[in-house]
Amino acid sequence: MDIREIQNLIKFVAKSGATEVKLEMDDFKITIKTTNEGAESTTTYVQQVPVSNALPQAPANQPVAPTAPAVTPTSKEGEDTSKYITIKSPIIGTFYRKPAPDKPVFVEVGSTISKGDVVCVIEAMKLFNEIESEVSGKIVKILVDDSSPVEFDQPLFLVDPS
Repeated sequence: MDIREIQNLIKFVAKSGATEVKLEMDDFKITIKTTNEGAESTTTYVQQVPVSNALPQAPANQPVAPTAPAVTPTSKEGEDTSKYITIKSPIIGTFYRKPAPDKPVFVEVGSTISKGDVVCVIEAMKLFNEIESEVSGKIVKILVDDSSPVEFDQPLFLVDPS
């Protein structure tokens, strides 16, 4: 876990209103405590745990309850996407298009969705969070590969609301 990921985690915890979050991975422990008495203050403790052999680090995931994804208009270079709405990731985790390996995908390009339909799941801290659409429309583009890590506020789908 690099310093940027730690800073993002601290900012997210401060915004969430949680008073304390503990994150333990194989080679480190992080405790973030926040207080909100008059002025905000954040205390962070990072402890490296000695590791006998080098293990690859998994990206840190934020322990949060599932929330509705942010939906905002977007535009990309090379194509006119201003008429589309972007469904973004509300959390850091691993993106899955299916509820289980032996089940069909939630949505495909061309699928019609309604507000409240589950469009994917994001695994964070061994919890699978269903991500629901906040808009009705047609899936125009899937922006993330299945089983890929995603960041907070990363675009996942383009939806044509018309």
